[in-house]
Amino acid sequence: MGGRRGFLLICPYCGHNDDKVIDSRASDGGRVVRRRRECIACEKRYTTYEKVEETARLMVVKRDGTRVPFNKENVLKGVLAACGKRPISDEAKRGLVDTVEEELHREFDREVPSGAIGERVMQKLAELDKVAYVRFASEYYQFQNVGQFVEELKELDSRPREMKDQAKLF
Repeated sequence: MGGRRGFLLICPYCGHNDDKVIDSRASDGGRVVRRRRECIACEKRYTTYEKVEETARLMVVKRDGTRVPFNKENVLKGVLAACGKRPISDEAKRGLVDTVEEELHREFDREVPSGAIGERVMQKLAELDKVAYVRFASEYYQFQNVGQFVEELKELDSRPREMKDQAKLF
């Protein structure tokens, strides 16, 4: 079977290339398929993982017009800096970045303006932690004085509070 599917799987124990799939499961939030296999020749079992390889890289169009590949780690660095020593779990920070990345890949085919990334991160930070949001916004909007901070804080405070699991009306 292994050699007949168009790719070659070799048993890690005996080197034979004929196997059968015993079990398949989604893993890593559905991004990976985990398969338990059994070698036909030696009858030993082993696990393989299949994941979709991203062929088309998302390019970020920066403010100055230059284009760079999307780098999730850069987004995470910005989130970590904004969160500083706030009581926010690493899981929540990484989840925020994963959510932003997934939204970008769904909505944009090849290029995404850097502003769209910043706006999404700010939206998610505003829901997660107001102080982290203001820190991120101050860098994103490049506040030049305290008055700009105050205006942003007033705007933030005037927004209706969203409740978790509450459906959006519009």
